[in-house]
Amino acid sequence: MAEIVILTGHLATGKTALAQTLAEQHGFVLVRTSELLRERFGQQSSKPLSRTDLQDRGRQLDEETDGEWLSNHIEALLSDQRPKIVIDHVRNERQLRHFRNRAQWRIVHVHLYAPKDSLEERFGPKQEEENIPYAAADPIESEEDIAKFRHDADVRINVNRTDHADTYIRVAARLGLFSDPGDRLVDIIIGGQFGSEGKGHIAAALARNYDLVIRVGGPNAGHTVSSESGRYTYHQLPSGSKDMRAKILLGPGMTIDKAKLLQEIEECGVTPDRLCIDPQAMLIAPHDKQCESDMREQIASTASGSGAAAARRITSRLAEPAQLAGGDVDLKKYTVKRAAFAGDAVSELEWCYAHGLKVLLEGTQGSGLSIFHGRYPYVTSRDTNVAGCLTEAGISPRRVRRVVMVVRTTPIRVGNPDNQDFTSGPLKNEVGFDEIAKSAGLDADKVKEAEKTSTTKRNRRVGWFDWELFRKSCILNTPTDIALTFVDYLDGKNNEARRFEQLTEDTIKFIEEIEHVAQAPVSIINTKFPDRPDLRSMIDRRHWR
Repeated sequence: MAEIVILTGHLATGKTALAQTLAEQHGFVLVRTSELLRERFGQQSSKPLSRTDLQDRGRQLDEETDGEWLSNHIEALLSDQRPKIVIDHVRNERQLRHFRNRAQWRIVHVHLYAPKDSLEERFGPKQEEENIPYAAADPIESEEDIAKFRHDADVRINVNRTDHADTYIRVAARLGLFSDPGDRLVDIIIGGQFGSEGKGHIAAALARNYDLVIRVGGPNAGHTVSSESGRYTYHQLPSGSKDMRAKILLGPGMTIDKAKLLQEIEECGVTPDRLCIDPQAMLIAPHDKQCESDMREQIASTASGSGAAAARRITSRLAEPAQLAGGDVDLKKYTVKRAAFAGDAVSELEWCYAHGLKVLLEGTQGSGLSIFHGRYPYVTSRDTNVAGCLTEAGISPRRVRRVVMVVRTTPIRVGNPDNQDFTSGPLKNEVGFDEIAKSAGLDADKVKEAEKTSTTKRNRRVGWFDWELFRKSCILNTPTDIALTFVDYLDGKNNEARRFEQLTEDTIKFIEEIEHVAQAPVSIINTKFPDRPDLRSMIDRRHWR
């Protein structure tokens, strides 16, 4: 059934702005009665038709057709299969009656009103421009028509008490244009240990199946991916940005190193029509990095300035206002509203929800590094669990469909600082990579060469699987799925497995134990992290897509 939105009201009530928004945001075909009259009578006139000329022509048509000319025009439009139309505007009760008499259409009548003196004030600038008083410019001929509009309207709004955005929201809600809050369209990937679980590899493999991919966190986390375009470490863009077509969103909770981000954008060939940066994202200043230099020496921090920038966002709101992405000239083409993007994370996400688009959120670091739930002070500057990542992106928990928690068979921490008086933090069941390699039958030198942090290139520390940490991460994140990585560190034979049953017997038992503790299936298994693309290094057991 065709949906026709009819707008009525005196001049300067905001009908045109509302009609334009419905057209731009929701695909309504916009029909302006003034343009119809101009097209119909413009060629008959030797000079451009003025506002009063158009009113005279409209009055003439109403007399000739009893006001039915407008509904007849809409009927002709609908023959071209245009099921959603907004009309700016219906000027009298006769025109409205012919719409109401068409049972095959769903009519929604929106009547906007305000005190006369307020409307005259709004029209003031145009009155000077067109040299015409408000009373002569107003197409409504009688208050009797207004009284009938008021009685007939499905939606009636006093625009003296709302601005344009408020008016649009109220009308859109009545039209059912907002997304269904029950639609679960977001999948999230988070780490369940101390980072370096292989989230980037998993995220890049899944990202090709999504319409929008979001990254949260800061440049202190690096996600390394091997793909057909080569090996690349993503610090601020979502993993796999070089190899997918999805749109990209950097959330308002991000801390951004602008110079490095611009370099990453260039290297990955990401164009402005694919990337939106929320204008509320925080930019890291040079002195933010200096503030963190001590932490590099004491807890092996990356000293990227991400934490100091986040702290400055809170503590310097008045004394030293934070520099946000929206105020940066170099980032403007990514932060403004434009054809491809709604201009901010929440609006963009709402657009995706309303259109049923699939969203992938890539978390940062790991649950054990959460500033709230990790072993303080050996933590990062944000909450790295599902709740924290959703907050940074601007996503309600009710939108989440799947939570994929990535864990590795042998959790790691960044290597201790060079000063032996300090540590990067506790690591349960700590061993050396020599012992890991010997147990699995792997080349120890190759393992140690691969086990360097993505951002600082420091050697990593490693331990046997920490079941206590794993269960805590499950409590905090309630994963629907587990992605298990580095199963070749359990047994080197696993790196040749292409199907689940080809894994070694002990590995399968280990996976079963993981599933019991997590109360969730191990849906993705990474058998190895190759230097070159090998799509078959991932055993995909998901029952969802």
